[in-house]
Amino acid sequence: MSIIPLEIILETDLESALKAEPWLKTADFKATPHSFCLIPNNDGSMQKVVVGGGKAIDLWTLASLPQKLPLGEYTLQGVYTPEQATTLALGWELERYQFNRYLSKPKNFPTLVMPATADALLVQNMRDAIFLARDLINTPANDMMPADLSRVATSIAATFDASIAVHTDIEHAFPLVWAVGKGSENKPCVIVLEWGDKKNPKLTLVGKGVCFDSGGLDIKPAGAMKLMKKDMGGAAIALGLAQLIMAMRLPVRLRVIIPAVENSVSGSAFRPLDIIKSRKGLTVEIGDTDAEGRLILADALDLAAEDTPDLIVDFATLTGAARVALGAEIPAVFSNTPALAEKIVGLSQTQQDPLWQLPLYDGYRAQLDSKIADLNNVSNSGYGGAITAALFLKEFVPESIRWVHIDCMAWNMSMQSGRPEGGEAMGLRTLFALLSQGEWQHG
Repeated sequence: MSIIPLEIILETDLESALKAEPWLKTADFKATPHSFCLIPNNDGSMQKVVVGGGKAIDLWTLASLPQKLPLGEYTLQGVYTPEQATTLALGWELERYQFNRYLSKPKNFPTLVMPATADALLVQNMRDAIFLARDLINTPANDMMPADLSRVATSIAATFDASIAVHTDIEHAFPLVWAVGKGSENKPCVIVLEWGDKKNPKLTLVGKGVCFDSGGLDIKPAGAMKLMKKDMGGAAIALGLAQLIMAMRLPVRLRVIIPAVENSVSGSAFRPLDIIKSRKGLTVEIGDTDAEGRLILADALDLAAEDTPDLIVDFATLTGAARVALGAEIPAVFSNTPALAEKIVGLSQTQQDPLWQLPLYDGYRAQLDSKIADLNNVSNSGYGGAITAALFLKEFVPESIRWVHIDCMAWNMSMQSGRPEGGEAMGLRTLFALLSQGEWQHG
C-alpha cells in the first residue's frame, strides 16, 4: 500500500484550494478545525487527505485523524518549520493512545511518517511520558496500590540509571503519610528517585500518590468515590515528567518524591480530631480525613526542602474547589514566586496545556487555625478551598525556596481530539517547556 499524503488547508487558503481541487467543493469542505476530505484517484483509490487547519496550525490540527482515517501510512505534505512539524506529529501521536491493559483485542491505528523537520526524539519521548501518566491513572486501584506504584518508579529508575529508595518503615520518619495509609492492608510508602549531575541546578518534583481515596472515616458518597482511582494522578504526572526529563537529558539534578497511600476505612484508620505531629514538627488537627492529600504532601514537601533545591514543583489532585473555580480542564497554579507562576501560565497558552494562577492569599491563613494544635488540615470556612489547601502546603515549604503547586483534575471528562476520556498528564508539557528554557531557576 502506498503512503498517502496529508495536505493541510487553512481557512485563509480555502478559496484557492477549492479552485485547484473541485472535489473539495463537491464535498462542501470548509477547512474548519478537525474537518477532512478524502480525495480519490480515478480508480477509486485514495489520492490524498485534505485536512482543515482552521485559522492556524496547532497541536490538535491532525489529532482527530488517527481515530477516523482508514488504516495505513500517511505523510505530511508541504513545508513546515521544525516547531510546526514537531507539534503536528505530537498531536497525531497523542490521539493514538489507548488504555489496552485489559483488552483482548487492542485497536490498531494508522501511522504517520515522522516529518523530516520534526524533532523525532522529543515527539517520541513526550508521547511516552504522557502515555505513562495516562496508563498509571487509568489503571484500577486493585492493580495500582503503593507497592505497584513503587515498582513502576523502580523500573523507570533502572531504565535511566537513576537511584531509587522505597521507604516502607515510615511511622516515625513520615508520620502524616503513615497516619493516612495505616488503615489499609496496602501499606504506605515514600518513593524517592534521584538522577543527574550534582553540579546542575536542583529540581524536586513531588506527586500526590493516593492510590484510592475512600475518604477514610469521613467516607465519601458513592458518586464522589467513583473516580478515586485517579487520586494518584499527581504521582503519575510527576513520574511522567521525570521520565521525560531523563530521556531528554535535561541539565538538572532531579529528585522525585512520591508519598503513596490508600486512604481506607478500618479499625486502624486515622480519625477526625486526631492530632498528629508532622515530619516538620508542626502538629496537625484532623478536621476531615477526606483532606488526606495535603497531609501526605506536607511530609513530602518537608523532605523536599531539606537539600534546598532551586525549585520544588508538586502535582496533586487536591481539591474539588479548584474544579469549581476553573472547571475540569484547567489546573490551578499557586506559587510563592508570582513571576514564576505568571511565566508558567504564559507557557501553558503556547503549549495548549492550560493552567491558571490562583493566589496564595495570606488573609485566609487564619481559617486553618486550631485551638489545640498548630493548624487544622481543613478550613473553618466553606469558601476558597483550593487556596486554603495551598496555604496548608505553604506551611511546609521555607519561604527561601521557590515552590509551585499544581492542583489538577488529571482526568479528561469527555473525548476531545488527542485527549481521550480518562487519565491525563495535565501540566506536564507546560512544565517541561519551562524546564527546557534553562532559566527556570532564576525567574
